[in-house]
Amino acid sequence: MTTQSIAELSQQLANKEVSSVELTKDYLARIKQHDGALNSYITVTEEIALAQAEYADKLIQQGNTSPLTGIPVAHKDLFCTDGVLTTCASKMLHNFVPPYESTVTQRIKSAGAVMLGKTNMDEFAMGSSNENSHFGAVKNPWDLTKVPGGSSGGSAAAVAANLCVAATGTDTGGSIRQPASFCGITGLKPTYGRVSRFGMIAYASSLDQAGPMARSAQDCAYLLQAIAGFDHNDSTCSEVATEDYLAGLDQPLNGLRIGLPKEYFGEGLQEGVAVAIQNAVKEFEKLGATVVDISLPNLQLSIPSYYVIAPSEASSNLSRFDGVRYGYRCEDPKDLMDMYKRSRAEGFGKEVQKRIMVGTYALSEGYYDAYYLKAQRIRRLIKEDFVNALKQVDVIMGPVAPTTAFGLGAKTDDPVAMYLEDIYTLSVNLAGIPAMSIPVGFADNMPVGLQIMGNYFAEAKLLNVAHQYQLATDWHQQTPNLAEGA
Repeated sequence: MTTQSIAELSQQLANKEVSSVELTKDYLARIKQHDGALNSYITVTEEIALAQAEYADKLIQQGNTSPLTGIPVAHKDLFCTDGVLTTCASKMLHNFVPPYESTVTQRIKSAGAVMLGKTNMDEFAMGSSNENSHFGAVKNPWDLTKVPGGSSGGSAAAVAANLCVAATGTDTGGSIRQPASFCGITGLKPTYGRVSRFGMIAYASSLDQAGPMARSAQDCAYLLQAIAGFDHNDSTCSEVATEDYLAGLDQPLNGLRIGLPKEYFGEGLQEGVAVAIQNAVKEFEKLGATVVDISLPNLQLSIPSYYVIAPSEASSNLSRFDGVRYGYRCEDPKDLMDMYKRSRAEGFGKEVQKRIMVGTYALSEGYYDAYYLKAQRIRRLIKEDFVNALKQVDVIMGPVAPTTAFGLGAKTDDPVAMYLEDIYTLSVNLAGIPAMSIPVGFADNMPVGLQIMGNYFAEAKLLNVAHQYQLATDWHQQTPNLAEGA
């Protein structure tokens, strides 16, 4: 049962072929068997999961259900969950239990889904490898010596290893798409403002966006159907009406115009990744699509722009963690200033401290205009590149990352090399458009993801394009062969 889709499991639950309690126990047993080696979960909520599964079975008996009723899912550990430890994978929040529920987790809970636990991540979502967690690195289920990608690496690894049916993630600069690519699953970053950020612990507020991670585009559509839509609690949440994300999945792709940016296929792209992407594009042509060569001329500016804007916003957002109200506090502070300094120095990891310092510098007097303001102007140019390109084509395609998953520790001493992993994903967040990753093959025995980008609020189109490809191929059905206890 732990390899089946939401649609398949939902039908079996509705037909009383299996109960949610049985299904949940299967997943909990699998977590106990395999997660010791993967480290994809920070907290497993076994008692809560079984109680929610029992309630879901009652709803099913009454016929009062949604497609997610009784489906076991996991949440990235930066979504506040009422009464459940929420750490952001940081020592700073190692003991934080929120008194309220995030909108994303509440909507999934209201749809009847079962929460198996909270997944591991890069601390405060800062990283591309999931090695920056206070609770230890997550391992890639395809190869335990490789990273799963970050920052939503725990969610990606858990889905890939069948330790949950689906999971939530967040994407600030590629943190859903890159781990989805590295772990061979499907992940969607919606348009900025499509999904509420209320109760989602912030990294960079103008870039963060929550989204679904699952095996297939269809499963992502089920999750997006539940979480998308306006929320009065989030002032940045869009009032644009949501679509029925499942209704258009079966539309044929005849006449679809695919844009291939020349900047995505230059120096630094691993040969095996390029081949897998090219083969995927050929498959889309067989399905009726046509290819158009396009250009995103300011793509190379996305890394310097992002790594000024995101740390600047992080510096502001993380100033609230001072040891006073909640979270980590140093022992025996001499005075208030000593408490502030030591609590933050001891509570934040190295990568978080580094980004706070960069952001504080960029926002300081005399440097704001030179760095932050200039980065925002570049951001506008990047957005205009996408707007102009999407006048010519329906979707844009390219690689998610220049390489497949790299080795644990391979780039921890080279921050520039680590940041370059995000070269193809950052621009999407700067522009605020939706994008997703779908598995399209392997290179060096590791999964490769294709990135599909679309116009604002065109999530239904992206899901349709991805679903049609997945009907014609079976890359999304490939699963890692986990050894006993691994």
